[in-house]
Amino acid sequence: MLKLIGKKQKQPVLLSDSAPAHIAIIMDGNSRWAKNKKIPSVAGHKAGATAVRRAVEAAVKANVKVLTLFAFSSENWKRPHAEVEALMTLFLRVLKKEVKRLNQHKVKLRIMGDVSGFSVALQKQIALAEEDTKNNDGMELVVAANYGGRWDIAEATKSVCQRVMAGELKIEDINETLLSRYVQLADLPDPDIIIRTSGEQRVSNFLLWQAAYSEFIFIPVLWPDFGEEDFIHAIEVFQQRQRRYGGR
Repeated sequence: MLKLIGKKQKQPVLLSDSAPAHIAIIMDGNSRWAKNKKIPSVAGHKAGATAVRRAVEAAVKANVKVLTLFAFSSENWKRPHAEVEALMTLFLRVLKKEVKRLNQHKVKLRIMGDVSGFSVALQKQIALAEEDTKNNDGMELVVAANYGGRWDIAEATKSVCQRVMAGELKIEDINETLLSRYVQLADLPDPDIIIRTSGEQRVSNFLLWQAAYSEFIFIPVLWPDFGEEDFIHAIEVFQQRQRRYGGR
């Protein structure tokens, strides 16, 4: 088990190279952070992008294998048009800017979600960023964008139905194990920890299938203020819990 000495240290001392294999984060609180400071919401999202960089660096230091970040849900299109446009512009800019840094840390990038909903320019930049980092053999960074857990399960169900209609599967072949092969991130371990910032305590349609046995940790810190100390503290909390998976 990973043990950390002094959560307030900038670079915690690791007594073991093991860590939770997969940590997912619902990054919540950008707009409230900006509202508290009486500045435009886009400034909160920009500050949130900086927090993403800190989280990625903290995860790399802690030997996490997969870090999944919930950046933009399929429901976020309901936000004011100006805010959505600003988010898309920021997403495009960050993709262009951060690839070099990801390569320095040997981080492989994957975008999870219905990217067809984005502009052609953003889709091209997503493809370029994934291509530029595909050979990195360090941590895998998954960014959930235009993603929803119900959409994920529905798409997996469609794939299974297509195989049934093609005669490749029978109805009685369908079970949890089979469906698990078709949801997003099927090739990666399910999240050990799901962190939500800002103090809100709900799932918000995130990784509904994959989170069946994840440990949820709710942190009363707005996302732009989230730092390495908070990340390490979440790991410490996780290690104090007993995971029984329905057993004793």
